[in-house]
Amino acid sequence: MRDHDSATSGMAIAVNAPGGAAAPEAAVPVTEAPLPPAVAHAAAPAPGTAGRGTLLAALGVAAFSLTFPATAWALEGMGAWTVVTLRSVLAAVIAGACLAAFRVRLPERRHWAGLAVVAAGVVLGFPLLTTLALETSTTSHAAVVVGLLPLTTAAFSAVRTGARPSRTFWIAALAGAVVVIGFAVQQSGGTLSTSDLYLFAALLICAAGYTEGGRLARHLPGWQVTGWALVLALPVTLPGAALALIAEPPHLTGHAVAGLLWLALGSQFLGLVVWYRGMAVIGVSKASQLQLAQPLLTLVWSVLLLGEHLPLAAPVAAVAVLVCIAVTQRSAT
Repeated sequence: MRDHDSATSGMAIAVNAPGGAAAPEAAVPVTEAPLPPAVAHAAAPAPGTAGRGTLLAALGVAAFSLTFPATAWALEGMGAWTVVTLRSVLAAVIAGACLAAFRVRLPERRHWAGLAVVAAGVVLGFPLLTTLALETSTTSHAAVVVGLLPLTTAAFSAVRTGARPSRTFWIAALAGAVVVIGFAVQQSGGTLSTSDLYLFAALLICAAGYTEGGRLARHLPGWQVTGWALVLALPVTLPGAALALIAEPPHLTGHAVAGLLWLALGSQFLGLVVWYRGMAVIGVSKASQLQLAQPLLTLVWSVLLLGEHLPLAAPVAAVAVLVCIAVTQRSAT
């Protein structure tokens, strides 16, 4: 994780050396204008690079798929506000140590607004809203509702960057969303609860954070995007954690500690590092569609780790969603 290890594709911010590492950013002037749609989403990276980007994004999805089960474990011994603030503080400590160890310079002023969006959406908003939802919702139900995140992220990306994904891409993405919605409605009996409203709000906030983080990862290494966003949120999360610990005295158990540690290290830091790196290589829209598999992975974890009942419709939904993923990954964007 070096300061100059920035992911780029199409119009690079730094020049890639033959060995795969990027040359110092000073080698090519950084432009202030947004990346053109044809560069940011239409230009296909080299086959090896695209495969590596897809693998990194997929690793991020695998890490995120454990977030809801880990949250359920953490809630066994801690209140919702404690879980949300402590996970962010612990992740910020790890990120800050990495930034200091590698003597990373402060981001340029023009990047701070984007980092604030990442902090508000991914570090604060999504964890808070989903944790509040999981106080009354099962992880399996929450997982299928949040399965709408890929389509939401693709829509935010199109608005933010001016991207124009192909018709095939949108048809496949919409089909995947329909499968997820149908599965969620069937499981919830056709009604929306307060937890569902939390989850839908979380979708919008997280999609904005993912889109902005993916854009920033073309200028900064993905781990730095994550790290600075976590550090930027510290003025909120640190005092919030102190107040939460007083208001919600924890009752620590093995599950609670393990869940919190995974949320901080796996979901909040390492998962975001590989996710943003993958998005920088293959594009926000394509990477976001890999998350169609996330609710199905979470369903498996909910059975194995939490003993929840796996709905009979899950295998059918799994096949349909995986087909949609295959189509979106092969369509031109």
